[in-house]
Amino acid sequence: MFKILIITSVLLLGLIAGLFYSYSCSVNPGLGRLSDSEYLRAMQSINKAILNPWFFVIFMGTLLLLPLCAWLAYEKYGTDQTFYLLLAAAGIYAFGVFGVTGLGNVPLNEALAKLNIEGSTLEEIRLQRNVFEVPWNRLNLIRTCANLLSLLLALVAVVKN
Repeated sequence: MFKILIITSVLLLGLIAGLFYSYSCSVNPGLGRLSDSEYLRAMQSINKAILNPWFFVIFMGTLLLLPLCAWLAYEKYGTDQTFYLLLAAAGIYAFGVFGVTGLGNVPLNEALAKLNIEGSTLEEIRLQRNVFEVPWNRLNLIRTCANLLSLLLALVAVVKN
């Protein structure tokens, strides 16, 4: 059972890492080329679309499975490297991915969702983009790096196991 759970955790970590990485290297640069109103409309649309069961199962499943794997490794092996690697992966994911998303990206997304682009002036739209885009991209980079580090640690745990 432990091997199935740890492989599933690594798979989920990889999927989330791929999602955030693709934003960093293609989606965000592509959106960055749009006009202010087009950019904000696109981000509003993306933010609505990502709130779906597939995303939640993978995003939340990783948050639950990694600590479970660390606990199972502790039960099975005690305080060996596998346990510490999984514990570190779980902590980094919880704070660096889930925490950054919940405390950083989500509030920015919620503020953006309240913006009525059609009822806003060009200056208000420009200001909203400035308030949103740079912090959101910075937070996405943080969670991407944290997710990749968590994935690396979990992969090392699988190899060690």
